[in-house]
Amino acid sequence: MAGERTTGDLKHTVAFETREERDRGDGVTVGVWQERFRCRAGYVHLRGGESVMADRLQGQHTQVIFVRVSRAAKQVGTDWRIRDLDSGALFNIRDVTPQEYGPGRDRRFVDFLCQSGVST
Repeated sequence: MAGERTTGDLKHTVAFETREERDRGDGVTVGVWQERFRCRAGYVHLRGGESVMADRLQGQHTQVIFVRVSRAAKQVGTDWRIRDLDSGALFNIRDVTPQEYGPGRDRRFVDFLCQSGVST
């Protein structure tokens, strides 16, 4: 994304989810995704690079999803996933990187390198 990020760039609503093991009632446990929190997010679609192009050939889309820094966002790890509440798209988180922008470095965001089109 060129230039500084602003709150106006957060055009999507997303939910962050973790996987929990739950008992079905018959002694068998199954994995269930549990929503932890919702927030506004911005997307940066990655366009180039060999690995990005190879992922697209396999039906996967790699992009950066960014949110404002918060106590909840600082807890997110690569074992979480992001669900776009508008489109229903699911994204596996591959990497988490805090970012700071602006003259006073007061605009803080967290970048999540994500992939869609992969099994969760």
